[in-house]
Amino acid sequence: MAAPRILVLESERLTRDVEMGEDSPTTKKPVGSKLERKFPLTRWEFAAAFGVFLVFAIGLFCIYLTMPAADYGKLKLPRSISDLRILKEHLATYASIYPTKFILGYCSTYIFMQTFMIPGTIFMSLLAGALFGIIKGIFLVVFNATAGASSCYFLSKLIGRPIVYWLWPGKLKLFQAEIAKRRDKLLNYMLFLRITPTLPNLFINLASPIVDVPYPVFFLATVVGLVPASYVTVRAGLALGDLNSVKDLYDFKTLSVLFLIGFISILPTILKRKRIYE
Repeated sequence: MAAPRILVLESERLTRDVEMGEDSPTTKKPVGSKLERKFPLTRWEFAAAFGVFLVFAIGLFCIYLTMPAADYGKLKLPRSISDLRILKEHLATYASIYPTKFILGYCSTYIFMQTFMIPGTIFMSLLAGALFGIIKGIFLVVFNATAGASSCYFLSKLIGRPIVYWLWPGKLKLFQAEIAKRRDKLLNYMLFLRITPTLPNLFINLASPIVDVPYPVFFLATVVGLVPASYVTVRAGLALGDLNSVKDLYDFKTLSVLFLIGFISILPTILKRKRIYE
């Protein structure tokens, strides 16, 4: 009598496995479904992201078509300080002859890179200092970085949630908890993050709309918070010949100053909490 009982139990187990979608020797899922789970975007989200990228790319290409002729074979995104020195020597004359059109091309390239998280904007910031000096260089860097960060913010609002959850699940959870604790002084906290290298700007741009940081707070913190770091980068661009590596930009003294400025930005929050506890 044991055999029929075993068969009945086995039949019930297999039925549960099929209903719950569990893997079993008789109910194997196709390999494609596992690959689809690993890729964070659906087809529609990927199509939307590609469409936005295509619009930006076409706009950038059209801007380049309107610019005066140049030796485009020497134009490339720098990946080292030596590449940047060569690019600066090539562009110095061009920028002095066609300043308006060159700034248009420079700004569109910077914003494009910032929007789609293309590495190398640090070299673009150094180039601003080398070609335009401190005042104009800081203005250009802050303007482009803010415009690019804003574009990245809204792009993330559109399709960024699955990507951020996929790339940084733990970091996003911590960031969300910190934002929730500081809702009353959110601008001060966002300023602190922008001024100091506590979190990468890429992560801040992508994660802010997901953790419900309002755009006005995001925008103001970006505009003001990027000024100190932009000053450091642009000033280093003036002495490009003395720079050996990007790592030389942020020595202990520079980091100490940035953290001091960042601490000042959150000082009102600390004092308010102290008064509450007292």
